[in-house]
Parts: sequence; structure tokens; C-alpha cells
Amino acid sequence: MRTGAEVVVFVTRRRGAETLIAHRSPEQGGYWHVIAGGVETGETASAAAVRELREETGLVARCVQPVPPVRYAYSLAEEPEQRRRLYPPGVAEVQVTCFHAEAPDDWEPHLDWEHDDHRWCAADDAAASLRWRDTAEALRSVLAAISS
Repeated sequence: MRTGAEVVVFVTRRRGAETLIAHRSPEQGGYWHVIAGGVETGETASAAAVRELREETGLVARCVQPVPPVRYAYSLAEEPEQRRRLYPPGVAEVQVTCFHAEAPDDWEPHLDWEHDDHRWCAADDAAASLRWRDTAEALRSVLAAISS
């Protein structure tokens, strides 16, 4: 069961010029997102970010929080019942901690079952493609923090 905490990992390459977005498979909602997942019981957000990145793309990389840290929350009321059942009773809001990982310039992801496609995009295109406004805003904040 999930803890009510999640992570997103904004993956870039070519010195931040390209950002990875992944298309969630139809069973997962069928929308463009970034690498993301739940923090498991007893796991730190940082460890969850590294694990999710490896599981979803095959990339083994250091995931770092930007300075200043970027976090956001979203309401589970926005989610379908199937997803809400993944959380303990009483969890109404999910806290998301953002991380960044730099991929090698020629690296391509090996997507897991949760995804059926991917694209490398310029920052504005990546943000515009994302389903969730809060994730797009967090992407912009993280990219601004790592480029300064």
C-alpha cells in the first residue's frame, strides 16, 4: 500500500536541453507524464526516486533534489476509484517531492509496462504535454533551479 507520498523524476539530457516525457499505457490512464511513483513504507523519497527511475526506464542514475526543493500536493479526489484504493483510508492528499536526473546524451529509456511511448522535448514542449498542471509547473521550477 502507498504511503501518501510520491516522487517525480524529471530526466534531462544534453545539459538540460531535452526533457523526457513518457506516455502512460492505456491501463495506466493513457496520458503524457514524467517518471513517477509512490514512496513505499520505510523508504526515503530519494531512494524511491532512484528505484522508480530504474524500474520505469532502466536508467541507474543519481536523483537529486533541486535547490530550493520543489514539492507539490494533489487531491486524491481527482483520481479514479481504482487509484484511490492504493492508499490507506484517510489519505486525501498526496505529497510529491521532485527530483532531477541527468541521462547520458545518447541514452534511450527501456520502458516498463506502465508506459507505451516516450519523447525527448524542449522544456516548454514537455511542460505543455503533461496532463497535470502542477507537474508542469514543478518541471519549470526544477529546470529553472538546475540551470541557475
